[in-house]
Amino acid sequence: MSESVSLPALGESVTEGTVTRWLKNVGDRVEVDEPLLEVSTDKVDTEIPSPVAGIIEAILVQEDETVEVGTPLVTIGDGSAPAAPIAEAPAAEAPPAEVPAAEAPEPVAPAPAPVTVPAPVAAPVPVAAPAPVTVPAPVAAPAPVAAPVPVAAPAPVAVQASAAAAPAARGSHAGTSGYVTPIVRKMANEAGVDLSTVSGTGVGGRIRKEDIVQAASAVSAAVAAPAIEISPLRGTTQPMSRLRKVVAERAVISMQSSAQLTTVVEVDVTRVALLRDRVKGAFAEKTGNKLSFLPFFALAAAEALRAIPIVNATIDGDTIVYPAQENISIAVDTERGLLTPVVRNAGELDLAGFAAQIADLAARTRDNKLKPDELSGGTFTLTNTGSRGALFDTPVVFLPQSAILGTGIVYKKPLVVTNDGLDSIAIRSSVYLALSYDHRIIDGADAASFLTTMKTRLEAGAFEGDLGI
Repeated sequence: MSESVSLPALGESVTEGTVTRWLKNVGDRVEVDEPLLEVSTDKVDTEIPSPVAGIIEAILVQEDETVEVGTPLVTIGDGSAPAAPIAEAPAAEAPPAEVPAAEAPEPVAPAPAPVTVPAPVAAPVPVAAPAPVTVPAPVAAPAPVAAPVPVAAPAPVAVQASAAAAPAARGSHAGTSGYVTPIVRKMANEAGVDLSTVSGTGVGGRIRKEDIVQAASAVSAAVAAPAIEISPLRGTTQPMSRLRKVVAERAVISMQSSAQLTTVVEVDVTRVALLRDRVKGAFAEKTGNKLSFLPFFALAAAEALRAIPIVNATIDGDTIVYPAQENISIAVDTERGLLTPVVRNAGELDLAGFAAQIADLAARTRDNKLKPDELSGGTFTLTNTGSRGALFDTPVVFLPQSAILGTGIVYKKPLVVTNDGLDSIAIRSSVYLALSYDHRIIDGADAASFLTTMKTRLEAGAFEGDLGI
């Protein structure tokens, strides 16, 4: 008995989806809730699990094909169809056909073993032809080796010759190892040079300091070479993915429909950095999550949104809507593109709550495990471009939201610090916060107030009561 699996509803406004990749083939066994395929919609890329267990009998929709919700995608049977076993038979037979071919020469290998006996040398002497082939030096050895019928006989000879040469080379290195002075050995250890790879230029093969310097420079040059990896996409033309098309369309509409600009402040987060270093071990042990700087920024932003709600507001025709919650979208970079899952009721969370939700949403976003509703309903966005080493950027606001905060990398720099009226220069941990906003409803003063509220909170560094552990 067969059962078809159809494209399910993936959200209130989703009417169709595109099959991006099949995870199973015809004849494969599938269990209940095991992923069958990946589907892309206007809102999310996700996996479609199997509602039943059985054997894949037929794939009804091909990759890159767009179908409506309710369209049958695949037929799953009860396993009685013989197609699956038949498909497996040639697969199992193919390797054995190749294995004997590959292993055929190996059984002949034992033949050269008795050839090493010098007694029969006189008998094969007439077969002098193989000797001049490529191995003129070992005259006695090739003669008996030529006895086996296959021409593979010279091969063992070559191996024996190279094997004999290898010990000779190792012997020369072994001989020079005794000439390594303590100072040269110390130089090699400090430079990370393996003495067994260095050829000495001194008398009797002695390794000198100059040899170590030259070897160290060669090692550093070799290490520096693979720093830049050339992408295989270079010089190619690729189609835009469905997600890329949606992001591109929304970005253009947003830029053309709103008046966007960016305000930036610099924040001294030294106290936050010290607190984080002090408690991150205990935090990870008790919560199971790493304590990065992002939860601190998210908590400070949520508090600032409650104090300055215009930054959290949206435009609806001629009205301004002030949401009752702070739902912060977190930008997550994936192989498929940028997605923004939502941390809901962010104003009610502490650092442990933010760390847990951000880690969970980011992991499920990259694994295609998000539900469509988890990507909607955000009122404000937080994007951490500092994770890629950027000081700051001017992020794009995506409608209907009115603002997005970009956080840069936290780095150390000299800053002027005032203590008791006296100025001094100290090494401090600093970060840039960049707020892009829609000037239609948010004025520069509002943006500055929002950022200075965050700045004051972060520079005070009093988050001990917000750890949640």
